[in-house]
Amino acid sequence: MFPAEISDRLCADHLLAQVLSVTIGRQIIVLEQTGSTNDAILEFATGNSQEGLVLFAEHQTAGRGQRGNRWESAAGKGLWFSMLLRPEIQINDSGRLTIWAIETISDVIRTEFSLEPTVKLPNDVQLYGRKVAGVLVEMHAQEKAPYLAIVGVGINVNQSPDDFPPELQSRAISLAMALHRPLDRQKLAVALLQNLDRTYRKRFTAPRSTPAATTL
Repeated sequence: MFPAEISDRLCADHLLAQVLSVTIGRQIIVLEQTGSTNDAILEFATGNSQEGLVLFAEHQTAGRGQRGNRWESAAGKGLWFSMLLRPEIQINDSGRLTIWAIETISDVIRTEFSLEPTVKLPNDVQLYGRKVAGVLVEMHAQEKAPYLAIVGVGINVNQSPDDFPPELQSRAISLAMALHRPLDRQKLAVALLQNLDRTYRKRFTAPRSTPAATTL
């Protein structure tokens, strides 16, 4: 089991100061607990909300995966977050967002940790044949406004085998388990947001705005 003190709390202000994003991460919120970050981010969004809002939760009590599967979200052990985006794509073309997110997550894991993740379609990232990350994209139509896309991300970071329920222990893995050492979640979050911002702007259209941070 990895030391409890490594499960450091995320800080919105610190993340914002380090990310310096153009789009994704222009506003960052960190919640102590929520049901699902995909649901929670809609509570902070309005019809005029600019894209780039990112909402993290230290603990999800009702995290969702593909096809309604439950995502196990051990408190303080992983990165659970959602991004509010307004990509110029058709509502039935959300698969482009899923591919973008899982490819970027894979690239960050490969670059930061010299691991070799694999993409398992439709929405998983695996290490050694076991799930380490997943993405859930939900599209919302809006009147007289571009489609709103919520891209939810879950990454197993500092879990030990005991943090997964028995039925998942042979199918799930964390980065810490793969590396045999605990990781700095804040540092990983910064690397993820920087790369998601860069690759999103390369593949999709995104405007510029003034950053803001909120920790609740």
